[in-house]
Amino acid sequence: MFLLEPVGLGRRDNDVYLALMELRRATAVELAEHVGESAADVRSSLATLVASGLVHQLGYAPATYLIVAPDEALAALIQRRRGDLARMQVRAEELAQRLRAGPPRAGSPVELVEGEDAVIASVTRLQAQARKEVLAVDAPPYLGGQWNPNDFEITQLAGGVEYRFVYSADSLSTPLHVANMRRCVEAGEQARLLPDASMKMLIVDRHTALMPASYQEPDPAVRLLVRESALIDVLVCCFEEMWGRATPVLPEPAAERPVLSARDGELLALLGSGMKDRSIARALGVTERTVGRRVTELMAELGAQSRFQAGLLAARKGWI
Repeated sequence: MFLLEPVGLGRRDNDVYLALMELRRATAVELAEHVGESAADVRSSLATLVASGLVHQLGYAPATYLIVAPDEALAALIQRRRGDLARMQVRAEELAQRLRAGPPRAGSPVELVEGEDAVIASVTRLQAQARKEVLAVDAPPYLGGQWNPNDFEITQLAGGVEYRFVYSADSLSTPLHVANMRRCVEAGEQARLLPDASMKMLIVDRHTALMPASYQEPDPAVRLLVRESALIDVLVCCFEEMWGRATPVLPEPAAERPVLSARDGELLALLGSGMKDRSIARALGVTERTVGRRVTELMAELGAQSRFQAGLLAARKGWI
């Protein structure tokens, strides 16, 4: 994971941003030498960063670039992304309401699925039909009022089907949930965490989806089965928006992490996603005091003065 990925920026933009944080003030040529990229590519990234409000440009010949206070600039950018997602959610709700206005016609792209047994059967059948990928947002409410592991996913992963999951904070609220997520990731699942994710969905091969009949008053035993249509395109866009803002739940291996334990990696990843100490403690099965103490220790190891700075430095070191 790189720091600016959740707000939709690329790896080169991320590298230029972090390099400018180190240099404090620099021209495009100076930054290009620092990151090992061409001046033209760096200027392109700088233009993106300036347009995003993360960097300020001074003068023109040559221009000098400064970092805008990260806590303010990134907060504003994240808020804009949330606004975009909220508008997409409203649009999806409007389309779903329109499709539910009358009984499905022959050949209708939407079918109402009612009852716990019917929903479970639909979830299993859709996964069995997957040939390339399964996209999913894991969030309550759950059937029967409790979360259940998806053992069928392990079989499909072994068969070469790609799974991408966005987990809400509530879906990782206990050590059991985290252990199951870790098991799926070890089997090949790509997992990310978005604490406020609520748009529960399952999309198979981008042509069939299962979603709640309502996002305002979701009933886990009432779903809409959506076949290839404009609504599928909207759902895929919503998923990709959430995926872009989400944080990888487990850090990827990095050469610069010889002393970082797996538990510390999970803690930093959860912290970097925006989860509070209490939620992190529940997910890891430890006390809130333990989380707070270890965060303080990691900040000291990183030489960070704040949690935000700790996230920046951990990302720079490749820890998350």
